[in-house]
Amino acid sequence: MVFWTLFGGLAASVLSGAVLGAALGLTGFAILWFHAEGALQIGVQAVWNMLTTYTLTAVPLFILLGDVLVASGLAAGVYRALAPVFARVPGGLLHTNIAVCTIFGAVSGSSMSVAAAVGSVAYPELKRRGYDRPAVVGSLAGGGTLGLLIPPSLSLLIYGALTDTSIGKLFVAGVVPGLMMACLFSAWIAWAARRNPAMAPERGEAMPLGAILRGTLQVWPLAVMIFAVLGSLFAGIATPTEAAAVGVAAVIVLGFTMGDLTLAKLGGALMSTTRTFAVVGVVFLGAVVLAQAISLLGLPQRMLAFVVSMGLSKFAALAIVVVIYLVLGCFFDGLSMMIMTLPIVFPLLTGLGFDPIWLGVVITVMIEIGMLTPPVGMNLFVLVGLTGGEVQLGPAARASVPYWLALLLGVLLMTLVPGIATWLPAMMRI
Repeated sequence: MVFWTLFGGLAASVLSGAVLGAALGLTGFAILWFHAEGALQIGVQAVWNMLTTYTLTAVPLFILLGDVLVASGLAAGVYRALAPVFARVPGGLLHTNIAVCTIFGAVSGSSMSVAAAVGSVAYPELKRRGYDRPAVVGSLAGGGTLGLLIPPSLSLLIYGALTDTSIGKLFVAGVVPGLMMACLFSAWIAWAARRNPAMAPERGEAMPLGAILRGTLQVWPLAVMIFAVLGSLFAGIATPTEAAAVGVAAVIVLGFTMGDLTLAKLGGALMSTTRTFAVVGVVFLGAVVLAQAISLLGLPQRMLAFVVSMGLSKFAALAIVVVIYLVLGCFFDGLSMMIMTLPIVFPLLTGLGFDPIWLGVVITVMIEIGMLTPPVGMNLFVLVGLTGGEVQLGPAARASVPYWLALLLGVLLMTLVPGIATWLPAMMRI
């Protein structure tokens, strides 16, 4: 009966057009009212406890960091610095898109911020050089997903806050998988460019190694920010909130001194952050109420017992969860999808023996796939908007399919070799 209330309540509230956070919260309160003797105060207390959690304050700061990064225009200098490195490689500046997204992913915790920051510079430049436009958008959409995986990651931060998992270890765990995905993306670009040279028609003139190395020194502002954010966090000097605040301060200073940040743009970034966090926060609080109700009634334990009684292996259960995420990715944005599903997925899969750190990375990759899945693929919408309608959603989605498949391959590789995500945090004391 509880399961009918859970799934029926979610379906009815979502289909009614209710905001997702409200749908989750109302379903949670309905479960508490009908199946926990009207214990609504438990849900209210859960919301209060979450609102007073210090870790949660890092979320708006990391969103602000990404928004200021986009407004500062620092991507242009980094893009120009790295372009000569890949000029003679098959695929040319498409590799630069991946490299710059990787670097920006180590500063911003938002996938859309990375895609927007790099895309605003890369698309006009590559269009001028005659690159295939959908291929450019596809590489930017794929590269943008690295913003959610490479630390600092907004999704890993929220995952840690909701599941009481070490955020420092989660951040460290995202490093190797993030670099692995960047290499897979570049491998695809090189292979595709060899098969279809028209995809990246222009090859730049070879530059002396010394000139290339001198040019790459222009990325030092980003290196400073990466050190400020991740260095302070991994060294144990700062908490995630403090590290995020240091990053925001660093990007504002660099934006005014080396970028084209103005007070007006900074104000716009603050407003954008407020709107984004308001949406994420409502979903977050609704999920907290639902999670409390589900936990109180022991639903994850019942589901775990059901999976065991069915004789399913833990990998079969993981495969089912992966398919569910692929389907949900067609209808929900990544963070909302993760927050909505964690109350059930986390206790179920950790109960089957999966490492919580590893699971956080895998779920992050799954919601990255959702960022590339129409009709709600947010990275695709951001980049289609940046092109001014020159690339439509259909061609952009088709061009992003190889990156979608590469992310799925990444999940498979981490399932076969869990150490890809777990060996680095196991070596560090955080």
